[in-house]
Amino acid sequence: MSAQRWDKVELAASYTLLVILATELLTRLGLVTMFPVPTVDLVLSIIATVLVVGSFWFARHSRRLRFAIIAFASATQLVPMVIRQPILLLPLLGAAIPVAIMLWAMIALSKKGQGTAPHS
Repeated sequence: MSAQRWDKVELAASYTLLVILATELLTRLGLVTMFPVPTVDLVLSIIATVLVVGSFWFARHSRRLRFAIIAFASATQLVPMVIRQPILLLPLLGAAIPVAIMLWAMIALSKKGQGTAPHS
């Protein structure tokens, strides 16, 4: 499989994650009137939403920036929740295994095309 195809797989995967994060963030912000959110969470969610939505434009050519935005947006949702309810760390640790596998695969795919000339 050529490097160009792997780049397309990585691009589709990262954009899928960005769409999922944008949906979750916008839903959370849309429900803020019904379910009060602490101020810190609200500010972090707004920053993460702006970055995720904006990343479709300013990170469209930067794999590293897309990964950083995905990591930041995910952390803004998970870290405050775990700080308030430490017991939630247990299911998150269980979910970390498939997430780590997915991240490893995305990083491996993103590096697959670097430094190699395509075969003819």
